[in-house]
Amino acid sequence: MSDTVAYKILTGEQFQQLLADKVFTGAPIDKADGYIHMSTAAQAQETLEKHFAGQDGLVLAAVDLSVLGDAVKWEVSRGGALFPHIYADLPLSAVIAHGPVAYDADSKLTFPA
Repeated sequence: MSDTVAYKILTGEQFQQLLADKVFTGAPIDKADGYIHMSTAAQAQETLEKHFAGQDGLVLAAVDLSVLGDAVKWEVSRGGALFPHIYADLPLSAVIAHGPVAYDADSKLTFPA
């Protein structure tokens, strides 16, 4: 994946809704903050550990940020790092891969291809 790809962690229910509606309007935290939280490949595992610990049935969606244009803003967040935020709904057409959250033998997050 390239740096134009970011990841959204979704519950199984949120992912099914994305498939049905062909658009994701945001998780409760996204709606409260006014944008859809995303993570780079380097940030995704820490995001999972911090915000989704102990949850089952999670889906990792790879999103092509380049198709979202000016809706994507890179903003300082956790630890001073830049995170991609989407200031719009996320269309299914921007999701280029998805799969269940899974880890390799070294407990490292694996990414959908």
